[in-house]
Amino acid sequence: MTKFSDLNLDQEVMKAIEEAGYESPTPIQAGAIPPALEGRDVLGIAQTGTGKTASFTLPMITRLAHGRARARMPRSLVLAPTRELAAQVAENFDVYAKYTKLTKALLIGGVSFGEQEKLIDRGVDVLIATPGRLLDHFERGKLLLTGVQIMVVDEADRMLDMGFIPDIERIFQLTPFTRQTLFFSATMAPEIERITNTFLHAPARIEVARQASASDTITQKLVQVTPPRKDQTAKVKRELLRALIAAEGAACTNAIIFCNRKVDVDIVAKSLKAHGFDAAPIHGDLEQSQRTRTLDAFRDGSLQILVASDVAARGLDIPAVSHVFNYDLPSHAEDYVHRIGRTGRAGRKGTAISIATPSDDKYLSQIEHLLKTEIPRVDPPEGFTPSEGSQREPRRSEEKEGRRGGRVRRSRGDREEAPRPAPAAEVAAAEPEAVAEAPIPLPETPRRTERSHEPRRDENRRDRHRGRDRDDGPVVVGMGDHVPDFLLRPFWPTKSAQETTEEIEETSDS
Repeated sequence: MTKFSDLNLDQEVMKAIEEAGYESPTPIQAGAIPPALEGRDVLGIAQTGTGKTASFTLPMITRLAHGRARARMPRSLVLAPTRELAAQVAENFDVYAKYTKLTKALLIGGVSFGEQEKLIDRGVDVLIATPGRLLDHFERGKLLLTGVQIMVVDEADRMLDMGFIPDIERIFQLTPFTRQTLFFSATMAPEIERITNTFLHAPARIEVARQASASDTITQKLVQVTPPRKDQTAKVKRELLRALIAAEGAACTNAIIFCNRKVDVDIVAKSLKAHGFDAAPIHGDLEQSQRTRTLDAFRDGSLQILVASDVAARGLDIPAVSHVFNYDLPSHAEDYVHRIGRTGRAGRKGTAISIATPSDDKYLSQIEHLLKTEIPRVDPPEGFTPSEGSQREPRRSEEKEGRRGGRVRRSRGDREEAPRPAPAAEVAAAEPEAVAEAPIPLPETPRRTERSHEPRRDENRRDRHRGRDRDDGPVVVGMGDHVPDFLLRPFWPTKSAQETTEEIEETSDS
């Protein structure tokens, strides 16, 4: 069996490893560390929980042990898709580099620019960042990437799935061509092969497990439920989730519940808290300080249930998670592997329970096709039945009362349609004589309803414009057969034919 002492790591690094209690490297570490120490590009593919972070952290510290960082020019760069994963990489770096003089800076959102700029100005050996915040510092003129010797992309497939392709390509172009590039990921989708072929030069490919395979230490279960009403699906799933947690009993020491949408994360967390469970949400819309406090509470055991979006599905190292619940099946099959990989880590046993409805059949088939196995089906907990509120049939639309006057709302199909007038062409063809004799209808003058006792605003304005009150006479709304006298009067005074002739003669004589 290979040991860390056989990997030619620096003595300070070996001392930190021994204090951390590690003796033998994992397969991905044993395969990736030797070529990384040689300066070769590495493409590492391994399932979650196998120690990929140490696979690039240990050789990076060894290679950077000799040298000096310059202001605003980091010597190495580590890119992570989420703030939590970047912070975790920084924690691992502190553990393994505590006997060295290497410095680091963590560039993530939700933290003041000023504090980060102070660290960059002093000069750092290792820069750990998310792509967005890194480019923000670069565009502000506070950072140069021309001195990067080692560049690491952690969870590469997730970086690309989250839409970071343009940012990643730009960052690569800002770094020297002679850099060493390390790609680590749990899956390597075909669409990102172009990226690896472009930016990695003759990489050492280390694949220690079949892509997107689940760990054997995880017991997988699937509970299928059919809600009595489609609009009550979420309510039934929340009730089933609470029943599943209660059925696990003392075996469920802590758990992560995954939802597809951020709004569902908040709703599920509030529902669990309302029913006496110790739960808290975490997703990308929360403040960084709140996310940090929630994760710290979950790590130290003061929080039992973490309701999360996929922000917590990748790379977070929380070793003692006993259960993972999929409130929603993920739309991407690879995300299922990452989610359940939060449990059963470091040789521990774990349980992953997923809830599926008939609308999830497409996602379920994709997941099982990726796993090349069928997820075992189990029945809902004994005694579980949806509540009466989710089973009650909706009232008929014609029985619903309107908000005003108690009027009955009718659906479009229940409304009585007024008879439509026949087209003029059809009438002419059927009764040509009647059409010929019929007079041309004139537009009717609109009449005011009996309920209206007050003058309308537009009528009052018109009357004031005419300089008279409404009592002077009827208001002429439309012409009809009546033409006012003032329209028949000539604008200029008329002249007789004799006067006109005399004017013409006088004009011609002059």
